[in-house]
Amino acid sequence: MNIRESMEKMEKQVLSPYAACSIDSLGRDHYEEECDVRTVYQRDRDRILHCKAFRRLKDKTQVFLAPQGDHYRNRLTHTLEVSQIARTIAKALRLNGDLVEAIALGHDLGHTPFGHAGERALNHVCPEGFAHYKQSVRVVEVLEKNGEGLNLTKEVRDGILNHRTAAHPSTLEGQVVRYSDKIAYIHHDMDDAQRANIITEDDIPITLRMLLGFTTRERLNTFVHDIIENSLDRDEICMSAEIEEALRDLRAIMFRNVYENPVAKKEEGKAVEMLENLYYYYNDHPQNMSREYRELIEIRGEPKSRVVCDYLSGMTDQYSMEKFREIYIPRAWEVY
Repeated sequence: MNIRESMEKMEKQVLSPYAACSIDSLGRDHYEEECDVRTVYQRDRDRILHCKAFRRLKDKTQVFLAPQGDHYRNRLTHTLEVSQIARTIAKALRLNGDLVEAIALGHDLGHTPFGHAGERALNHVCPEGFAHYKQSVRVVEVLEKNGEGLNLTKEVRDGILNHRTAAHPSTLEGQVVRYSDKIAYIHHDMDDAQRANIITEDDIPITLRMLLGFTTRERLNTFVHDIIENSLDRDEICMSAEIEEALRDLRAIMFRNVYENPVAKKEEGKAVEMLENLYYYYNDHPQNMSREYRELIEIRGEPKSRVVCDYLSGMTDQYSMEKFREIYIPRAWEVY
């Protein structure tokens, strides 16, 4: 018995009967020899961690565009916080931590530059529409490894696709990530907004603070404990009705005071217009995209509009601005 087989056996003995054990995975679309050291979900986690799309997350907006300060979150730090929260919950519930981590690390791989503003821009101009959760799956199935994809297991791809609020992941591990994503962004976006003096604790009703906690740290602790207490030894991940309603109320406060705040979002219109113009440019000049994207059109017959969105959504904030300047901003004349 090799190391992987020993770990698979241990999962069966230790994990909850509701956990997704590695040996029971529905597998990959393309057959591969099993690793003698790592389980299938460990391999998926490692593939995501080492892929190019994951590295680019460090230069993509979370909420605040080009914030002046070193401590504001970006899309990568958001992803890591989701992973940490999800792993804490999964461990307490005896779920598969490797599957949880793989889903969490991969859930935002398809996000655009400039956060949800970029997502709205591409959804507006692309005939097929654009949604970051669908794009994250496209990244791991099609775009990574020069068009080969990462060949991840079905459970990881299901969790990535269904991490949004309205979706229903098929595994408890995916459900954990779905809750953890929401808890993470409400927690850290409020922390960032307080740092930016856009919101204060006094903007949160005293009744909510008395229920959830008087700091972002206390509220995070309340949410995590509530999920664990209400999901232990159950076949679904859930919160108590009272705390889940409070989470929705806190989210509504964030939308009203931060996500739709004209001070926090004053530059978003420029980002949207820039990405829309880049879309129209590359749609007219696909030959100016990188080789691997051109080949998706020329060799694999992918729709040009979809590939242009692939190209733009893969850009970091700075790279998209650099391309816009290169295309649309005239350079000073030089004598050679």
